Amino acid sequence: MLKEAVYHRPKNNYAYAYDKETLHIRLRTKKNDVDSVRLIYGDPYDWKEDEPGKHRWQTFEINMNKSGSDALFDYWFSAIKPECRRLRYGFTLTNRNETIYYTEKGFYEEKPLDDTAYYFCFPFLNEADVFNAPEWVKDTVWYQIFPERFGNGDPSNDPPGTLPWGTTEPTGKNFFGGDFQGVIDHIDYLVELGITGIYFTPIFKAYSNHKYDTIDYMDIDEQFGNKETFRHLVDTCHKNGIKVMLDAVFNHSGYYFEPFQDVLKNEENSMYKNWFHINEFPLKTEPRPNYDTFAFVPSMPKLNTENPQVKEYLLEVGRYWVREFNIDGWRLDVANEVDHQFWREFRKAVKDIKPDVYILGEIWHDSMPWLQGDQFDAVMNYPFTNAALQYFAKNEVKSSEFANIISNVLHMYPNNVNEVQFNLLDSHDTPRILTICHDSIEKVKLLYLFQLSFQGSPCIYYGDEIGMTGGQDPGCRKCMVWDKDKQDRELFTYVSKLIHFRKTIPAFGNKGQFTFIEANDAENYIIYQKSYQNDYLYFVINNSDEARTVLLPKEMSSPLQNLWNGKSITSSAIDLEPYGFAILSR
Repeated sequence: MLKEAVYHRPKNNYAYAYDKETLHIRLRTKKNDVDSVRLIYGDPYDWKEDEPGKHRWQTFEINMNKSGSDALFDYWFSAIKPECRRLRYGFTLTNRNETIYYTEKGFYEEKPLDDTAYYFCFPFLNEADVFNAPEWVKDTVWYQIFPERFGNGDPSNDPPGTLPWGTTEPTGKNFFGGDFQGVIDHIDYLVELGITGIYFTPIFKAYSNHKYDTIDYMDIDEQFGNKETFRHLVDTCHKNGIKVMLDAVFNHSGYYFEPFQDVLKNEENSMYKNWFHINEFPLKTEPRPNYDTFAFVPSMPKLNTENPQVKEYLLEVGRYWVREFNIDGWRLDVANEVDHQFWREFRKAVKDIKPDVYILGEIWHDSMPWLQGDQFDAVMNYPFTNAALQYFAKNEVKSSEFANIISNVLHMYPNNVNEVQFNLLDSHDTPRILTICHDSIEKVKLLYLFQLSFQGSPCIYYGDEIGMTGGQDPGCRKCMVWDKDKQDRELFTYVSKLIHFRKTIPAFGNKGQFTFIEANDAENYIIYQKSYQNDYLYFVINNSDEARTVLLPKEMSSPLQNLWNGKSITSSAIDLEPYGFAILSR
């Protein structure tokens, strides 16, 4: 047994409180190295006298289930409800050659029971420490809207030089007049699709068309409307069962943000000079700024969130839009470059007003330090995004590699984080999925099937559901196509049907436990299971441009029914068209 591969650490994604009664415990071992694992556990204060003068710690054991594998490791899982909410625990590892005991102090050939100090410790399951994200997010299907490009409902607020809708390709500087009224006018469209949450990119007063260079965090950009129009938009969304999440750019401001303008004017005498990270005066923008910025963009100076005045200003921004307009969530731009303490205070500030506000961080890498229950509820799940695109869109990884990556993604975070992760396929920062798929609608359909049946909170980028295309920013920011004759209505119906399944079938949606059953490299197909209580769904996906006959594993005993087309499956094999799929229930 390769001991170097065995890993566990409490109070992280390997041992955490799932709810106020339940602990989830995971263990990592080398792939295919261990045949079984048992969890040894007991209350650290539970001792009994076995014989006169000799006391022994009282322990119990349960089997751990293999919850997944990646390229290098197997992962094992148990859920346990400690009677007194405290636990000492270790592991029994067995393969064909040996049995060993793994504890915090190392490996032993015999189970140590003379002292609980050998064992891992979960000191107490305090309810206040339970990761607690808003329950509603688990059942939300998001729709990302770039406000400047979704709909022009009120031409009277068009900025100077506004172009007729969709008459030319988007650039970093042109305007088409998208606004709040344009969203209100098309709420019925979103309801028809099945959307229950809108994520808006920034709406606050800014210079650019993308609005990530904020001028005034307390005011709506006039090209979108005013505060009353926005209030009406939020109310309209809520009446239609749609939550509203705004984009907060707290890492940096815009060049025309009044405090930064004051620094440009008054330099060392500015009362705002410590609002930013300035290396020297006078300020320079070329060849690189001599002040910290987002990337090296001179028009986006980095805010000093450790400054008490900056902190209070931004915390009030967070509070204000929740308090005054009843928004439901904040998406936090460049969240990994802002100090952790600021986010801790931000969480308290907004949740004191509305406890079930959703706090979503934009982080593209492993985000466990932000997901301990004191900062974010979730992050944008780009590891999921990258894996799905590599497999379905680009054919860059084999079926087994895809299964390994997704299993790794599922074990990066606790399950109660995975349930609210923001799972996207593309966004305003990336090419559109149809373009990534080289215009293959069949591949796009498989991406949506996997996304909408996966664990987490899925997001659709506006227009993808009707077959819009677009390359890297700004190409991905085209005007929404409203002419039905130019929309792919068949794709719209397909996505709407998947969303309906997600909403109405618990095993299909977020209540379903996800497990890979088979990943066939030679035939390029995958099979995975979603289970909830006694209900099981099996997804068979042919990621090949050739027809396949897939032999069904023995656990998928017939008769089965294809949920997608209602046909019964009585044989031990199923025929799939190129890029075909089946959703089988029993």
